[in-house]
Amino acid sequence: MCALGSKRVKETKGNNPTIQLRKHQTMIYLILFFVFSTPLLIFTFMRPHPYRFSRFAAFESVLGLLFLGAEVWFYEPFSLRQIISWVLLLGSLVLAVYGFYMLRVSGEPDGDVENTTQLVTTGIYRYIRHPLYGSLILLGAGAFLKSPSFLGAGALMLLCLSAFITAKIEEEHNLDQFGGEYRVYMEKTKMFIPLLF
Repeated sequence: MCALGSKRVKETKGNNPTIQLRKHQTMIYLILFFVFSTPLLIFTFMRPHPYRFSRFAAFESVLGLLFLGAEVWFYEPFSLRQIISWVLLLGSLVLAVYGFYMLRVSGEPDGDVENTTQLVTTGIYRYIRHPLYGSLILLGAGAFLKSPSFLGAGALMLLCLSAFITAKIEEEHNLDQFGGEYRVYMEKTKMFIPLLF
C-alpha cells in the first residue's frame, strides 16, 4: 500500500512518463511552429503587396491549425470526421495546384505568378475569383477537423477573416490593373465557393 501511495505522489509531481512525453511534444511543436513562421515572416516583409500582412495572418492560422491537431492526424483514420477532413485536405491540394497552374498558363505572369499581365477567367477562375485563398480555407477546415477545439475554431475564424480581407484588397488592386473587365468578372463569379460566396 505504501509503495502504491508513493507511486501516486511521484506521478502527481510530474514524473509520469506520459505527461513528460506530452510536454516534450508540445515543446517540439512550438519550436517547429516558430521555425516555420520565421520564413513566412521574412517572405511577408520582402513582398511589396498591400495585402501581405492579412495573408501572413491566414498562413499563420493554417500553420497553427496544422500543429494543434498534429498528434491525432492519423487517429481513427476511418471515422466520419477523419474522412471529411481528408476530403477537404485533398480538395485544398487540388484547388491550389490547379489555381497556380491556371495563373502560370493563362495569366502570362511578369516574373512572379502573382504579377499576371492577363486576367484569368478560365478553368476554376471561371467560377471563383480566389481559388488559392479558397484552398487555404479548405486546408484550415480540414486541419481543424483533425482535432476540433475552441482554440482551433478561433484560428479557423481568423483564417477565414484574413483570407476575406486579403481577397478584398487584392480585388481593389485587380480593379486598378484590369479596370472594367475585372468589374464584369466580379459580377459573374463568386469569391471562394461557386454559386454561393
